[in-house]
Amino acid sequence: MKILKEKILVTKSFLPPFSEFSKEIEKIWESHWLTNMGPLHEELKKRLIEYLKVENTTLCSNGHLALEIALKALELEEGGEVITTPFTFASTTHAIVNCGLKPVFCDIEMETYNLDAEKIESLITEKTVAIMPVHVFGNPCDVDKIEEIAKKYNLKILYDAAHAFGVEIKDKGIGSFGDISMFSLHATKVFNSIEGGALTYNNSELQKKLRLYKNFGITGPETVEAVGLNCKMNEFQAAMGIVNLRYIDEQIQKRKEITNRYKIHLGAIEGINFIYDLEDVKHNYSYFPIVIDEDRFGKTRDQLFNELQKYNIFTRKYFYPLITDFNCYKEEYKNIELKNAKYISDRVLTLPIYGDLDLEIVDYICKAIKKIGE
Repeated sequence: MKILKEKILVTKSFLPPFSEFSKEIEKIWESHWLTNMGPLHEELKKRLIEYLKVENTTLCSNGHLALEIALKALELEEGGEVITTPFTFASTTHAIVNCGLKPVFCDIEMETYNLDAEKIESLITEKTVAIMPVHVFGNPCDVDKIEEIAKKYNLKILYDAAHAFGVEIKDKGIGSFGDISMFSLHATKVFNSIEGGALTYNNSELQKKLRLYKNFGITGPETVEAVGLNCKMNEFQAAMGIVNLRYIDEQIQKRKEITNRYKIHLGAIEGINFIYDLEDVKHNYSYFPIVIDEDRFGKTRDQLFNELQKYNIFTRKYFYPLITDFNCYKEEYKNIELKNAKYISDRVLTLPIYGDLDLEIVDYICKAIKKIGE
């Protein structure tokens, strides 16, 4: 099998035609308004509300700080417990801890890799104040069950929807569930504003609080009412978002074609498992994770990861290790059992996927995987 000379990376940031972006940022030179909720910032807000099918949105400089101000705006009791997933990016848990709250980890479903809603109630105590699920790889959580539990115990819901831009359930935007949802607009995501984060919510009263916390807690030239952060999206980020939004549907369609190509090839390889589309869900195909059953495939995940590099194919162990195995958390959570999350984390591998990935390269990747397994 011939080895390609160029590296195939796990992702590649989408960039619009330079002429379109440069035309958009000319407006910045005209206004001299670089940040602090300028006209491009406000335009992107309006367009995202329409595209995401949500009531309100607050834009931030990045997704992590967006999570932190969302937690602050929900006014959760300090030291309270937040039920969340260990199978996620570091940001999810760090935001909880940075806000003076305690993460309580719930195991995941084997089918979707999302927090298992059936296991939430057993973790609720008198200290529980919120649930923070993650729509892992853009696959929606069991939003109905989570909503039912939250209402029963009077808990807040903050969804980490970092991967779920554009996802819908029965034509309803994923960002309209729970109290607040956070979308990452990072360069590696389906939709990017270079860096960025967007919070969506139904309760318009949250808008004032979120604006307060994202701008140092400042309410006027001489008044500061809260201990806030600085996470305002600047005009260059907003300009990129405005232009990229013109291409998002096209990009998702290309990713869908790539995903289907992967499934055709990999579905015939023993020991390679992947997530299937969910009924009544509009997916965004943000990632293509596979889980390796080493007994059936003949190689471990780590062996496949290393062998693929010899073919110039660079994948990612995402998410590995589990949050509870991080050096900064492992001592506190060393006795917790997360059987499903541990199994998936030790065997998951995300394959290259981005809109410009040629289908012939997808064929090449699948051929390499099959050859390694043999």
